Amino acid sequence: MAELTPMSLAVQEDWQRRSLGSIWHPCTQMARAAKLPPLPIARGEGAWLFDHQGQRYFDACSSWWVNLFGHSDAGLNAAIKAQLDTLPHVMLAGCTHEPAVRLAERLSARTGGALGHVCFGSDGASAVEIALKQSFHSWRNRGRGDKREFVCLKNGYHGETIGALAVTDVAIFRDAYDPLLMRAHIVESPDSRLNNEAPALAAMRALLEARHAHIAAVIVEPLIQGAAGMVMHEPGYLRCLRALCSEFEVHLIADEIAVGCGRTGTFFAWEQVQASWPDFLLMSKGITGGTLALSLVLTTDEVYQAFWSEDVSRGFLHSHSYTGNALACAAANAVLDRFDAGQLARNREQAALLAEAFEPLADDARIAGLRQRGMVLAFDVIDAGAGFAERFHLAARTHELLIRPIGHTVYLMPPYLIDAPTAQFLFEAVRATLNEVLSHAN
Repeated sequence: MAELTPMSLAVQEDWQRRSLGSIWHPCTQMARAAKLPPLPIARGEGAWLFDHQGQRYFDACSSWWVNLFGHSDAGLNAAIKAQLDTLPHVMLAGCTHEPAVRLAERLSARTGGALGHVCFGSDGASAVEIALKQSFHSWRNRGRGDKREFVCLKNGYHGETIGALAVTDVAIFRDAYDPLLMRAHIVESPDSRLNNEAPALAAMRALLEARHAHIAAVIVEPLIQGAAGMVMHEPGYLRCLRALCSEFEVHLIADEIAVGCGRTGTFFAWEQVQASWPDFLLMSKGITGGTLALSLVLTTDEVYQAFWSEDVSRGFLHSHSYTGNALACAAANAVLDRFDAGQLARNREQAALLAEAFEPLADDARIAGLRQRGMVLAFDVIDAGAGFAERFHLAARTHELLIRPIGHTVYLMPPYLIDAPTAQFLFEAVRATLNEVLSHAN
């Protein structure tokens, strides 16, 4: 760590004081933040973040899973600047513009046209809200208004707005607002560590058999349940789930907000399922490469046609002022340009480097469940002790690493900028942090 001079320490403490006095930080108990103030960041370059003293930190969680190509990426910045000089924004009600049209067409093409209609939102939770509303409303428009229930998986996470919380099963986010929420069905989730996919599917079948006349949709995070602690399952589970939803005439919502844009090894995680597409596919986070907020809901012609009417009450009247913002769409198109230029092949090479670097942890008796899918790598610490995530996060800073464990699960979801030396650095920094935290715990 760079040594803090009295002056630089005063600058840092001033930013912390002002931040605590004016900002309500997300996912933060502010009374705790007063004792452990936020880290002031001055700039970002590539995979690194820098504080006001010039100390660097590798952004191992891609700033909440959004940053694909590094901070201050020249290509993304150029696309946004060019759009800024042409058309920063125009309302998408009664108007349209090239960046939004091109983005929708290109995403649809990546599904082979199966998901040919795109609704724009602002963030991941709003995309979930849109999909839930479209599912229910489309059934009602087709004369099946009793289909108003939803199914989610145990430990699943889909956002923190009221509708999204209703299909989220993470107690720390949900419990305080439980009296406000609609009642969703919660079904056992698959976990490759437990080899429980068969009973999970059996539980889903039993529920759909009993309630399909009232169930509008099932929502799932394909391949990885992120907030649950990077819980991974196989494509075969999703293949069977798709078949069940088709059999019982229930919509399937694939929440790819965290796992899309190449995180799992394919652009859409669903591409690995090798089955028909879900009825809804949700995107956000990485779609703009960590530059601007944007989310998208891709859906089928069947759902779209259910709203096709001159009757306003049958229309989908969901909007926000910045729907389809031109700057965000320009950034998203620049992200797609990168994938069109072979990013997935580079991701496969980088994922292999991560796997090789972290292979020694497989024999570490202090951890369990070393696992990886694409550019997501995780493991569980066996005797983590109380407050492990906070202790690990703070200790990692001294090893030039910005990382936020989930409970006792340490994970990396880095920008797509991994070479062999970087992979080795990450392994050594994580191992050094683990040694430090566990030695102090004992």
